[in-house]
Amino acid sequence: MSKNVVWEPQHKQAVFMSRPEYEALYGGAAGGGKSDALLIEALRQIDIPHYKAIILRKTYPQLSELEERSAELYPRICKKAKYNASKHFWKFPSGALIYFGAMQRTADRIKYQGKRYDLICFDELTHFTYDEYSYMFSRNRPSGPGTRVYMRSTTNPGGIGHGWVKERFITAAPPFTPIREYHEVELPDGTKLKTHRDRIFIQSTVFDNKKLLENDPDYIANLASLPQAERDALLYGNWDSFDGQVFTEFRDNPDGYDTGKDTHVINGFDVPAHWKRFVSFDFGFSHPYSIGFWTIHPSSGTLYRYHEIYGCASNTPNKGLYHPPDVIAKRIREYMDYESKKCGVRLHYRCVADPAIWDDRYGSEASPAKVMQKYGVYFEKGNHERLAGKMQIHYRLEFNESGFPKMYIFKNCRDFIRTMPTIVYDKHNVEDIDTECEDHIYDETRYFLMMNPIAVPDRTKKKQIGGFNPLNQ
Repeated sequence: MSKNVVWEPQHKQAVFMSRPEYEALYGGAAGGGKSDALLIEALRQIDIPHYKAIILRKTYPQLSELEERSAELYPRICKKAKYNASKHFWKFPSGALIYFGAMQRTADRIKYQGKRYDLICFDELTHFTYDEYSYMFSRNRPSGPGTRVYMRSTTNPGGIGHGWVKERFITAAPPFTPIREYHEVELPDGTKLKTHRDRIFIQSTVFDNKKLLENDPDYIANLASLPQAERDALLYGNWDSFDGQVFTEFRDNPDGYDTGKDTHVINGFDVPAHWKRFVSFDFGFSHPYSIGFWTIHPSSGTLYRYHEIYGCASNTPNKGLYHPPDVIAKRIREYMDYESKKCGVRLHYRCVADPAIWDDRYGSEASPAKVMQKYGVYFEKGNHERLAGKMQIHYRLEFNESGFPKMYIFKNCRDFIRTMPTIVYDKHNVEDIDTECEDHIYDETRYFLMMNPIAVPDRTKKKQIGGFNPLNQ
């Protein structure tokens, strides 16, 4: 680098900064030069007097490193740039502004109501909920003519937002592949306008940061010495393993879909009519509701989640469908009737739900439980012991010596497979989960398992003669 050049991008940083998509996520592992990329990206339009950008972290103390790094870079790039430490913004000679902001709680987003920013950046995006991120779309609009309006983010795996970030950017398409999302808007005159937004994930790891490795060749050793889950996430960018993950046992291994070995996800099969059936339910209105259909093998006691109904808005993680109890009951009843017709006999289900659905503050006949009874759906009150329920999930997920667990999930139960691995621990109650996660399937799974608890995991049962065959165990 020439002595007159303050900063120049490395290859992956340059790729990230050159992308035309409305949203771009950069990183996915530690040491990829993420913070520098955001700070320099924010400078792109500082010659426009009305330009405004904001770089967000979850809390103000977390902003300190960004502020310190900006103090190293910005005055060297623009000598007359001034920082207002009390209000957390840089002002440039043109009048352009770059703010640093925080959103510690979801309610804090109203601080930005009425604001507009040409560029909105999130540093460590997985620390934010989808509600917090998506709200800022409404704040992302031009502050005046001639500015480019877009969103940029960086992150490592892990954190409360891990699930929605993974779904939106990581599993939606391979890295460096644009993702297009279409929308249809009805105009006041009744005509429909079709629009779209593009987004992309630019993957980078410490191995892409040649300058860091030259200055600190031992940094790789630091990452390699971390506990395995954190190491795999921060060193290799593994989105299936991260620090704070609750159910590290969970495996979705396609190689075992037919054998049931070393996986919890399997291909489905027709559940025999004589096997006992169960339904677990977690109610939600503005948040998703979750309904799990379960069965138990008569001799082995192995559990199978064979069907689910998840009331979540399309393309909006953790947002409900606003279905009232009668609509939910009809969906449950319809599937029960379908199964009975398929089996040729009237099937019976034992159903369990969150005790909260018996809330009769609006009258005993108006509680969700009472309403749903009118459609032939009767629930027992679930055991709400949180830690005991969590341990039952751990026990059932644990593999025995031959690689077989005591609970399987049919691969059609996509929302269980999507959300259960993303559950994280609460930072303040370290034995319990963070209830801001998308935890609705987790909750109804707890209620079902507490109906059928086991004292200790089965660690010694050997592989059955003839291999895995759920219909002949």
